Amino acid sequence: MKNRFSFLALLTLAVFILGSCEKSQPWEMLYNGEDLSNWDLHLGTPLGPDFQELANAATPEEVFSVAEMNGENLIRISGEVNGALATKESFENYHLRLVYRWGETVYTRRNSGLLYHSFGDFGPGLGTWMANIEFQMLHENAGNTYLMANTVCDSEARMDPETNQYVFTPGAESLTFGEHANGRHIRIRADHEKPLGDWNTLDLYTVGRTAVHVVSGETVMINTNTGTYEDGRVIPLTGGKIQIQSEGATLYIKTVKIRPIPEIPADVLL
Repeated sequence: MKNRFSFLALLTLAVFILGSCEKSQPWEMLYNGEDLSNWDLHLGTPLGPDFQELANAATPEEVFSVAEMNGENLIRISGEVNGALATKESFENYHLRLVYRWGETVYTRRNSGLLYHSFGDFGPGLGTWMANIEFQMLHENAGNTYLMANTVCDSEARMDPETNQYVFTPGAESLTFGEHANGRHIRIRADHEKPLGDWNTLDLYTVGRTAVHVVSGETVMINTNTGTYEDGRVIPLTGGKIQIQSEGATLYIKTVKIRPIPEIPADVLL
């Protein structure tokens, strides 16, 4: 009897360890801490009509570079022109973490975005980016959703009568968003960005057609039924490349990493 219980205890421990391994896959560093050799660099449109000279003078290697600060090698995005730092590979069913802070130089406003499920050529997204779904990094609005080109999603949201914009509201009616329905933009309910100068942590969870935006440990957006709108119907969209925007201000990034997940953790699904 004693041996049987010992066997069962060992079996239970083995199952627990295997389960833990499945839930905690190792991180893959999308930024290797040294260079941008595994990323594509692209420059697009000027920030506006007054920024044409800056756009003409900009080079991909100056806009997207690696800079040493306080003993760390950081990605530096200068921000004087619209542009994209894009992974060469596509990903699906993953947890991605990005750690960033704003620099001091502002050309228009502190704006950037983590663009996921990106596909196709550069350009369909506002003249610069691949088609994508945006996890916005706009200062004081980190976590908003913006749907570029023909991308779509559903989200529980209500119209704010004061701003005339839809706000993510858990428990509200699930609405379809995109150019063809209710617009491209879904706003967060509350700002969880850290004060300027501090490091912010963004977590993106996406499995199948569900994507969750987490800012500073707080779930701020849940999108479902992600897809593209083509010929009057929605085509499922479950993965793609990752883009990070240059869009108006200097940005520093010290971590971009990703790992596969079989499901989205229950504690971030509200």
